[in-house]
Amino acid sequence: MTLGVVMLVHTALDRAEQMLRHWTDAGCPVVVHVDKNVSNADFTRFESAVADLDGVSFSQRYRCEWGMWGLIAASRAATKQLLAKFPDVRHVYLASGACLPLRPVSELKAYLDARPDTDFIESVTTADVSWTVGGLDRERFTLRFPFSWKRQRVLFDSFVYLQRLLKLKRRLPSDLVPHLGSQWWCLTRKTLTAILEDPRRAEFDSYFKRVWIPDECYYQSLARRHARKIESRSLTLAKFDYQGKPHIFYDDHAELLSRSGCFVARKIWPRADGLFATFPRKPDPALAMQEPNSGTIDRIFAQAVDRRTNGRKGLYMQSRFTFLDSENGVTAVPYTVLQGFDCIIPGFADWLGQQTGRIVHGHLFAPNRAHFAGGGAYYRGGLSDQPRLRDYNAKMFLTNLVWNGRDQRQAFLFGPADTQQIRWILSKDLQASVWVVSGAWAVPLFLSGKSASEVRSEAARLQQIESKLLETLRGPDARSRRRIMTLAEFLESPVDVLQSIVDDMAGHRANSLQKPPPMVNLDGFAQFLQDLKNQGMHPYLTGDFSENQPMKPRKPRLTKPYIVGTK
Repeated sequence: MTLGVVMLVHTALDRAEQMLRHWTDAGCPVVVHVDKNVSNADFTRFESAVADLDGVSFSQRYRCEWGMWGLIAASRAATKQLLAKFPDVRHVYLASGACLPLRPVSELKAYLDARPDTDFIESVTTADVSWTVGGLDRERFTLRFPFSWKRQRVLFDSFVYLQRLLKLKRRLPSDLVPHLGSQWWCLTRKTLTAILEDPRRAEFDSYFKRVWIPDECYYQSLARRHARKIESRSLTLAKFDYQGKPHIFYDDHAELLSRSGCFVARKIWPRADGLFATFPRKPDPALAMQEPNSGTIDRIFAQAVDRRTNGRKGLYMQSRFTFLDSENGVTAVPYTVLQGFDCIIPGFADWLGQQTGRIVHGHLFAPNRAHFAGGGAYYRGGLSDQPRLRDYNAKMFLTNLVWNGRDQRQAFLFGPADTQQIRWILSKDLQASVWVVSGAWAVPLFLSGKSASEVRSEAARLQQIESKLLETLRGPDARSRRRIMTLAEFLESPVDVLQSIVDDMAGHRANSLQKPPPMVNLDGFAQFLQDLKNQGMHPYLTGDFSENQPMKPRKPRLTKPYIVGTK
């Protein structure tokens, strides 16, 4: 008899009985502590149900509350009783009624027999861990916590605030270095005896009674004073989420638990019949000396926590919907925004779609309607072309459009005449690729046949709107991929610009452009701009146009080909 078990039971007494039988069938004596919150009638029934088990006894009952001293009093009373009643016990394993042995208990005993002087308890200093929850790491040892965090939250928070305000701090007992760790330990008789019989135990008990969550620091700190050899890990697989709450294992975790190689797992859902029927597994000589390895579970749970806290890119969670910039990326996949090109190139959206094989929408944020690719009134995900529905939340309209079409690269046209609610998104979204030909809005005004005096106010309005967009795109918080050029710069080499757009959207499938698509006739455009200036409106976003400047684009630059030598 080398292994004894202290079992803390709070709920699900039927499952606790089942666990008791697993331990006793393997020859382990067990001392059970039943929470005083359990009614006397339920306790009596539970005691009668296990009366046939040899080696099972019950310790003095304490009221156990999360984060309070009762858990230490309970485990210490049961441990003292176990050591006194069973002198052959060398290791004491702390378990709960919600624990489930995954491997045969005989393998755990053999593992401990090979390490007779080793204490298994997670024990680290506050400076070494980042998983303390609630903003209290070092302060849990320097402040007093007489109130329950769960039942008396207002008093708890108020008293902490008062101590901080008055700069009250407790003095730690001399020669004590506080440590933290999981409460589920397996300690040797020698270490436990030294803790229980420590001449300064009254001093330590008085101190830890007012520490926050003493079950995570009492044994962890005192074991460092008395243990000969500590392995800072728990033999019980217990996972906690980002809020410090224990993960619960269900039937669909069976394969994962089996691969972990861990001896015991908690916290098991009481109605996980599949797990209770599967574990502990049958003895297997090939796996008898398997070292516990929770690495696989750690990675999977880390991914689960990341998915729970961050979500998927571009997919908005209800819990974070109202918090600005708390999403995991604004949109799901890359997309392209093109401003000004359709003013110069008739049928630009259709042409670009043919060149790239991608989905190219028209002006999705036009005042009259959303111009979806294909001209339909609805798009994937039930998105309507109605401007009132779109403008109710333009950001979510865009993110839904990208999410529902994430299997293909999408692009859409934009301009100063469109609804401008999304300009901040276009600046901050890492997935956005924004191409702007500034001042292109002047081309439709020129082609309208109206005089400069007639379109002056409209030109000023469009330029002011576009100027705000460019200011946003060039702001210090801008993170999207942006290329901004004036109309004059674009007309100098349109093929180079269009080739870059095609390459960005189509990737390695992009076609090489030999010439630009047909563009509007801009003869007389320079004079039109001069007329606007004469009317007192300076169209500076178009770039510099001279009256004699030719409006025909120059030929594309020829790049030097790669030459592969031959023998």
